[in-house]
Amino acid sequence: MHQTSVIQRKRKMMRTRIARRVLPFLASLFLATPLAAPVTKSMAGSTGNELRLPNQPVSPDAFASPAELLEQKLRATYNALGAEQQGLKYETFAKAMTGYLNLREAGRLAENKELLTVVDFDLPSTKKRLWVFDLATNQTKFNTLVAHGHNSGENEATNFSNTDASNMSSLGFYATSNEYTGKHGRSLRLEGLDEGFNTNAAARAVVMHGADYVSEDFIKQNGRLGRSLGCPALPMDLKDEIIEAVNGGTCLFINKSDAGYDSKFLNQEDAATALVSTNIADYNS
Repeated sequence: MHQTSVIQRKRKMMRTRIARRVLPFLASLFLATPLAAPVTKSMAGSTGNELRLPNQPVSPDAFASPAELLEQKLRATYNALGAEQQGLKYETFAKAMTGYLNLREAGRLAENKELLTVVDFDLPSTKKRLWVFDLATNQTKFNTLVAHGHNSGENEATNFSNTDASNMSSLGFYATSNEYTGKHGRSLRLEGLDEGFNTNAAARAVVMHGADYVSEDFIKQNGRLGRSLGCPALPMDLKDEIIEAVNGGTCLFINKSDAGYDSKFLNQEDAATALVSTNIADYNS
């Protein structure tokens, strides 16, 4: 009994130390969101001590678990961006954001650009299925058409490959790289980050570029967009702006549900930890 009580006391002391360190940081995250609401007492109410930031109320959501914190943050960001009204499903956005958080934590993305590009091949080529989100300002910078690979399908993309000369699109997470001028003019190299799904992107010359067949006029004439050799091809009138915005180490996620895609970057526990550590760093800076 004595040994058990000692262990229980040690566990209680450890939980208390963790709470004292982490809860103020979690509070700071939600004070800036619509989810925050004032309260007068903290979880330590019986002691008379309150966990408060200077001149700020503590949000009840500050005491959420990391998983709940992640879900709330993703929902709040999704709503702030107006992504649902633009046709992007929450499930796709949540996957993209989860990977984005994990990639930032792993140091695979540039620190000076908080941009997330999402391509959702659940939608047909006649729909605007590419988004570029500025997560620093919760604004949608672009929402436009994008082509898939010739052998991935007609109007809808259903087949995907990481194999050279497959002429198919590749799913998963990418980091944008440097620009170059090629046969399509201004283009942007992509680094595939998902082993087995898109890591041959560079060898296959899968890049962002503009194409005349990515336009509303082409859709009117053909009932769908034209198709690339596997590249996420962009409208000619927007390709320079998009490439300029997203180059240099930003996150690109290409999605297709129920296509057998999986990724280590979709680990929600890691993303929740990354979210907490990011806000601790922001709080201490």
